[in-house]
Amino acid sequence: MPSITDVAKQAGVSPTTAKRALKTPHLLHPETLAKVMEAVSKLHYEPDLRAGALRAGQSRTVGVVLGSVVEPFFAQLARTLGQELRRGGYNMLLTENEYQSAHELTELKLLYGQRIDALILRAGYGDESREYLERLHKRGVFIVQVDYCLPGATYPSVMLGNVKAVREAVQYLYALGHRRIAATGKYDPLLHPEGRSYTFPTAMAEVGLEVRPEYERVMFLTEENTYQYTLDVMRLACPPTALLALTGASAAGCYRALQELGLKVPDDVSLLSFDNYSWMSLVSPAITVLAQPIDDMARAAAQMVLRALSGEDKRPADIVFPAELIVRGSCAPPQAQRVLERA
Repeated sequence: MPSITDVAKQAGVSPTTAKRALKTPHLLHPETLAKVMEAVSKLHYEPDLRAGALRAGQSRTVGVVLGSVVEPFFAQLARTLGQELRRGGYNMLLTENEYQSAHELTELKLLYGQRIDALILRAGYGDESREYLERLHKRGVFIVQVDYCLPGATYPSVMLGNVKAVREAVQYLYALGHRRIAATGKYDPLLHPEGRSYTFPTAMAEVGLEVRPEYERVMFLTEENTYQYTLDVMRLACPPTALLALTGASAAGCYRALQELGLKVPDDVSLLSFDNYSWMSLVSPAITVLAQPIDDMARAAAQMVLRALSGEDKRPADIVFPAELIVRGSCAPPQAQRVLERA
């Protein structure tokens, strides 16, 4: 790659003059400036922004670690984060941890090698990256958690109000008459330490119900895992009358399995899901959802970072956004109850 010295030689000026042409062009004689810019064009010179930023003591780069970049939730989150950070004068470096802290540790080291100023993190499960995160924090990297909080971590966060949302979902299904409700994922402190799965048994108990053991399964909430789970649980002698998908990806797995089994929504089983992905309003009937305000969450996280880096807010407070229950056609009273009502 051509250097500023190469540009200076091509233009017949000193390296200092070549640098001035790029940084303070109005201070140079027009003829000298023209020579330098002609050399820049001929050599296709591009300044090393990272080296300049590091000399200034700030990279103006924010690292973003998400669970999975193919998930629509994270894709939209990343897009809005990037837009907000660019408006604030910062670049974004994006990567994923595949929900695993061991993989996250590798990505964090690569990001710190780029000397990021801040980190927006959807933490992976496990403790492998915890010590390194604290090391980054002590080195001055501002950290914001989004979507999931690492247990015991004190970094500020932007979250959905998962406890209230799960309670609202269970109460809605209960009011329709459902008593056999299954959620796509059982809480596990190591493998699946999610707030939604943690809250589900409590929300069920609050309406006088218990979670049936045969409906419980610890698993990552991928489409494929939930597809297999739904096949298994709906083949039980006493299957659930309602499924609560804890993520949009798991809703896709549920829906695919139900179609394969020849079961109709909501005639045979009701389906309620977190997230509001585009396909959910295109199928018939459309899926009832607990929508997350993804853009608002992303903007809040980005602004939290920008304020902290500018020195405006050294101790930001946690931000919690409510979910919105959007009622469509995928939930109805259980079949047996509808038969009784018609009789």
